[in-house]
Amino acid sequence: MRTFFVCGAAAVCLAMQPVQAAVVDGMVTGGDGSFEQIVNTTGLMVGENNQQIDRLFAFNEKQSITLGADLVTDIGGTIAAGTTISSHYVFFDPASESFQDGYVDFDSNILGIITSVDLLIDSDFLGADDVTYLSPDLRGIEAPDDVSIDPGNLSRVLVDWAANDPGDYIRIITGIEPAVIPIPATGLLLVGGLGLMAMTRRRRKA
Repeated sequence: MRTFFVCGAAAVCLAMQPVQAAVVDGMVTGGDGSFEQIVNTTGLMVGENNQQIDRLFAFNEKQSITLGADLVTDIGGTIAAGTTISSHYVFFDPASESFQDGYVDFDSNILGIITSVDLLIDSDFLGADDVTYLSPDLRGIEAPDDVSIDPGNLSRVLVDWAANDPGDYIRIITGIEPAVIPIPATGLLLVGGLGLMAMTRRRRKA
């Protein structure tokens, strides 16, 4: 009874907290630079060569927004009105032409990625209130840059891009439910083995 009460109280506390999604981690796996999550966005200015460093940047934008109209994305299709989403910004703004492969992880599955100038402008209502987005018509990516959702991990965006002036900028739209990460076959075997051990112990006690 005591254990049940503690679990129930914890569930109530979680339900009272605002639901949101967040950047979890990232990595540069090839080319130039390293990953950096911008946690404090107060006064942040993005665009017009403000960063000028070989970094894969990511930060959270508006969280837990229920769409009043359909939201069109470049990758993932149209997200229907009434869907509750969170938004995140990922960008690469080096001082000179640089190449970069990498990824950024989120704690919720990705619903869509916005990579084109027009759709970025249309979705700027999802931008962080304390961030200044400069040169809005010079954002997005261009050929042969490649951005995609990892088919083996739907909460990970993969980037393979080259940038110079003014850089590459994309918006990631996620859901608000915790991401479901597929369990490798070895993990399933381990879970099965632990379950078998638990059953054996119960039989012995009986």
